[in-house]
Amino acid sequence: MLRQNEGTLDRDIRIVLAALLGLLTLFAPVGIGWQIVLGMLAILLFVTAASGVCFFYIPLRINTRDGPPKQVAAKK
Repeated sequence: MLRQNEGTLDRDIRIVLAALLGLLTLFAPVGIGWQIVLGMLAILLFVTAASGVCFFYIPLRINTRDGPPKQVAAKK
């Protein structure tokens, strides 16, 4: 299993872009070639957002998932 390397904001942006590209694929007056390209890109963005793993981030060692460490309040 691959380690997740996408943060919440990154995944949300990918979902929105996938939806927009999906709509463009269905309704934009472009040729069939562009529809295929837009559809494949939408699928790629959706799959990476759903899995939380971006394969382009791995060789570049980018990790948007890790944020600053959270402090836990001590109980009194």
